[in-house]
Amino acid sequence: MSYAVEAFLEYIAIVKVLSSHTIEAYKNDLLQFEVFTKKDAIATSSDELIAFLATIPNSRTLNRKLSSINAFYDFCLKSDFKKERPNIKLAKVPKTLPKFLEYEEIKKHLELIDTTTLKGLRDYAFILFLYASGSRVSEAINVRKSDIQEGWLKVLNAKGDKERMVPIAPSAMAVLEEYLEERKNPDDYLWLTYQGKRMSRITAFKITQKYLGISPHVLRHSFATAMILGGADLRVVQELLGHVSIVTTQIYTHLQKKDLRDTVVNYHPLSEKRLV
Repeated sequence: MSYAVEAFLEYIAIVKVLSSHTIEAYKNDLLQFEVFTKKDAIATSSDELIAFLATIPNSRTLNRKLSSINAFYDFCLKSDFKKERPNIKLAKVPKTLPKFLEYEEIKKHLELIDTTTLKGLRDYAFILFLYASGSRVSEAINVRKSDIQEGWLKVLNAKGDKERMVPIAPSAMAVLEEYLEERKNPDDYLWLTYQGKRMSRITAFKITQKYLGISPHVLRHSFATAMILGGADLRVVQELLGHVSIVTTQIYTHLQKKDLRDTVVNYHPLSEKRLV
């Protein structure tokens, strides 16, 4: 690993306060770039970057790696490690809706959980919590009991040092309170394993996979989808999800358009195939 990459990783860890998961992703992308070019990332040219990107067939993966490299180049410019940088635009990615589950489907699977056991009650409460809060899994597993007050959740953004406040639906709060009462463990972390340790990302994934056949992130999309179809303003959803830019949230505008179209088709008198 080159000295510039080490300095960049230290910068995003200490100054930007990014999550360990994000830092590891940046590290892997930059190391892969250096292995491909067989030189320090700071000394690479535009042609070498293009050659590296050409080996990546998936446009989403390509954009992620390019974003990592661009962030590194920006840091090098600010730190006077580099006088100029390659300028390559992100690849166009088809705008497809992320996978989500409707409430009725989530409810159907929740009814199969045995909540008479502490583990089952925890899993039930955890799934409801993710669906009710729209939290990233990295945010959810770091929530403490003290972060919830009077039905409001204080989310410490896993992608930085920002905070946001999210109201938790009363039904989800009721199950959460039941779980905490049964748990009896005084640990301030909200989600614990049967060993009394803080829940890991792997455990969180196993829970949602076991009962719903999805990753925890799908419940975040399900939360956003439910809000949009319920009539929530895009800016409100942006705030609830903790998106820095409205552009990230705009993928859900496809839902708004579809909902508007369905409304017109179902209720407007001119939507009939022929006039009488």
